[in-house]
Amino acid sequence: MGLISYITRAQTFSAAHRLHSPHLTNEENLALYGKCNNSNYHGHNYRVEVTLRGDVHPATGMVMNLVSLKECIQLSVLDPLDHKNLDVEVEFFRQNPSTTENLAIFIWKNFKHHLLSNPSWSVHATELYKVKVCETDANSVEYFGEGEPENETQTEAPRQGPLPSC
Repeated sequence: MGLISYITRAQTFSAAHRLHSPHLTNEENLALYGKCNNSNYHGHNYRVEVTLRGDVHPATGMVMNLVSLKECIQLSVLDPLDHKNLDVEVEFFRQNPSTTENLAIFIWKNFKHHLLSNPSWSVHATELYKVKVCETDANSVEYFGEGEPENETQTEAPRQGPLPSC
C-alpha cells in the first residue's frame, strides 16, 4: 500500500420530487412529510460531492484523473438526475421515497457501478469513499456505503420526528 489520498469533486444538478412513500397511506404520507408531500412536486438545486480514496499512483501523482472523475459523475449523476422529476423519471424512486438519504444511496450505487464498469477508471487501488448530497444550504446527507442493502426497497417503518425541510 502506498500513500493514501482523498479526492473530491462537486457538481450541481436540479431536480423535482415529492416526499411520498408507496409503503404508506396518503394520510400517513401527509402527516409525515407535510408540505413536502404536495402532489404538484417541488424542486431543489442539489449539490453532490463524490469522494474517492486511494493510493497516489507513483507515476501520475493522482488517485484518479479528475477528467475521468468528471466523466463518471456525468454518467452516474447528471445524466439520470439533472432536470428530472425523480419520482416519475427515475425507476429507483418509484419504490423508494425520494429523500436526500435515498438520493445519496442511489448516487452511491450508480457511481460505483459506472466506476467498476470502466476498466480505465478502476485501474488503480481507488474506491468510492463518500457521497454527500446537499439539498439546501442547511440540509445535507453523507453516505459511506455502510450497510448496503441487498434489497433496494425500504422495509422499515419511517422514523417519527420533525417534518423535513423541503
